[in-house]
Amino acid sequence: MKAYLGTGLLGCNFVKAMIKKGDDVHVWNRTSSKAQALEKFGAKAYNNVADAVNGADIIHITLKDDATVDEVLEKAESGLNAGTIIIDHTTTSAAGAIERTKSWKEKGYTYLHAPVFMGPPNALDSSGYMLVSGDQDVIKYVEPQLAKMTGKVINFGPEEGKAASMKLIGNLFLITLTAGISDTLALAKASGISSADVSVLFDSWNPAAMMPARLKKIAQGDFKQPSWELGMMRKDAGLMMNAAKAGDMPLHVLPVITDLMDKWIQKGHAGDDWSVIATDSITK
Repeated sequence: MKAYLGTGLLGCNFVKAMIKKGDDVHVWNRTSSKAQALEKFGAKAYNNVADAVNGADIIHITLKDDATVDEVLEKAESGLNAGTIIIDHTTTSAAGAIERTKSWKEKGYTYLHAPVFMGPPNALDSSGYMLVSGDQDVIKYVEPQLAKMTGKVINFGPEEGKAASMKLIGNLFLITLTAGISDTLALAKASGISSADVSVLFDSWNPAAMMPARLKKIAQGDFKQPSWELGMMRKDAGLMMNAAKAGDMPLHVLPVITDLMDKWIQKGHAGDDWSVIATDSITK
């Protein structure tokens, strides 16, 4: 039997998928009505978290943050079976994941942090990506169970907390991507271009294809053979900001980036590849 703690949008669909695969699932949620709503799909809901985990071999968790995970697990502890495996899909700090792995091992339980790049639809159809790191024997043991939940399990090796860090790195990229899209649409609006026309551009031209090569170039730190000179990039950025200002549309990301460009131009790097602005991110 499995228990699932935290039945929000993601957890709810994980539970539904587990039940479809034949699992017996006990559920708990701080807002009890969300757990009770899963009973019609075959789950058994509990108001007390210790009751929910009682008898479970594996407990899955999807909660808010480190503090919530610690609080809920503390309340659940009295109901845990000896040797219960706790698999936490919450996005947390690396330090928190490391400490929980250690402290629960000392108590006689296995804790594995397994954050995901999965939305609710992925949880329901078992697609997307799940990240793990740490004790490789533990991962080998639980991986067949995790593989049922996701399209791909990515193992980052024996370092505790590394999966948590990789999750945050991925989320940072998603945040900056969305912020960049916001500025892109603001410039389009200022220029009288519809979002539909912007979609036509990106349906044909996929800048994501440049990501692996750009990442490799930045990581190598060789900016002396430019594909786009920093000085020319700064010129283009000025045109963008002037157009946005003329259309009375604020840009939030680009002004910060242009300040960084100006810093590196003042250092004499105008003729280097514009990705020289990432130097501080790859050097100590």
